[in-house]
Amino acid sequence: MDLFDINVIKPLLANHGFHFSKSKGQNFLTARWVPERIAAESGIDDSCGVLEVGPGIGVLTSELGTAAAKVCAVELDKMLIPVLAETLGDRDNIKVIEGDILKTDIHELVANEFAGLSPRVCANLPYNITTPVLSALIDSGCFESITVMIQREVAHRICSKPGTADYGAFTVYANYHTEPKILFDVPPSCFIPQPKVYSSVITLTPRKEKQAVKSEDMFFKTVKASFLQRRKTLVNGLCSFFGNLSKDDIISAITACGFDEKVRGETLSIAEFAVLSDKLYDLTN
Repeated sequence: MDLFDINVIKPLLANHGFHFSKSKGQNFLTARWVPERIAAESGIDDSCGVLEVGPGIGVLTSELGTAAAKVCAVELDKMLIPVLAETLGDRDNIKVIEGDILKTDIHELVANEFAGLSPRVCANLPYNITTPVLSALIDSGCFESITVMIQREVAHRICSKPGTADYGAFTVYANYHTEPKILFDVPPSCFIPQPKVYSSVITLTPRKEKQAVKSEDMFFKTVKASFLQRRKTLVNGLCSFFGNLSKDDIISAITACGFDEKVRGETLSIAEFAVLSDKLYDLTN
């Protein structure tokens, strides 16, 4: 069964009564080179257990199963479960799990399914849940690498630099925990239905050593406060968020870090956010 042939895909889906859902962000790959390149550039091999989120009809799943020791694919859409049973039913090292990855105990899944294996993630993520899914995967701390295809705009945001328009709170979050790298772009013509935007495949490798901070909670609160009102100065953003601190306290904390009191949050690097959050932590403890 050639799952890249539109004349095979359409009857397959029709036989199972499947209809594409915009709300689920469903776009299935029809270009063979894309899953082949994702599997190759993710670095997976027969020592790996791979978690896939949103397998669709199983084109990437099949490629991952050829390279890895085991693949567990979590699919939310009940209509796709019998489709996957047909397309992947003969693959002994592939397991399809019906469920919502955002409601799945990722630690338990990895422990139960990938014992003795190097756990990785490879997936074509639905655009509409990219941020929460990436956050859940990163926060789990379970994976040696996370390689996903996402909207190109989001990939650029994750890899952006301080002071640029794309730089934001999620940029800081992702780069604090991981080292992200864009691998390659994928045009809309590689999907059915075709999205209106380009996609990018990005890999995120957990950092062996994170930026030192006195409190991660205070660090991310500081980052969040700094980006809530991008057009305002850092002082105003922090004042709006930290109501228990006076404006003078916040100005003193900012200038004590060596920053101009008119600085904007989007210009600060992770290391600079760390210095500032430590000052604020000292003020509130």
